[in-house]
Amino acid sequence: MDVEQTALPGIGLRHEFTTRSGMRVGVVSHRTGRRDLVIYDRNDPDRACETVKLNDEEADALAELLGAPRIVQRLNQLHQQVEGLVSMQYPIPPGSPFAGRPMGDARVRTRTSASIVAAVRSGQVFASPGPDFVFAAGDVVVVVGSADSTAEVADILANG
Repeated sequence: MDVEQTALPGIGLRHEFTTRSGMRVGVVSHRTGRRDLVIYDRNDPDRACETVKLNDEEADALAELLGAPRIVQRLNQLHQQVEGLVSMQYPIPPGSPFAGRPMGDARVRTRTSASIVAAVRSGQVFASPGPDFVFAAGDVVVVVGSADSTAEVADILANG
């Protein structure tokens, strides 16, 4: 899919694409941080039919809603290309010794060679969380590795 990028002097940047059904959709990123989601007229691509102004929190929420399923979909595609690679989703159980502690304390990669590539908390996706990301009970982590190494991660998160 082609995404067109256009500088808007004094305003910011516009990204646009055309959906398979022929709808023209754009996002205007203002220098102030505001984002506008724009739907253009099918007959006049320069005329906006609808504009939704989003503050930072709203733009983040929309990105999270659209992003989480895409992360899982891309990982599934990767599995089909790389034999032996799996991704699993594991919750941080309420009794986990790592609930309330930074991810780095679990030393998952060092201990298993598997990687935590995302964490989901209350519908919000944290892609590529760093070692300072603090786990909370109820978080769901996405782990990539071999079947054995990902199973080890589940055990570490549950039992330490």
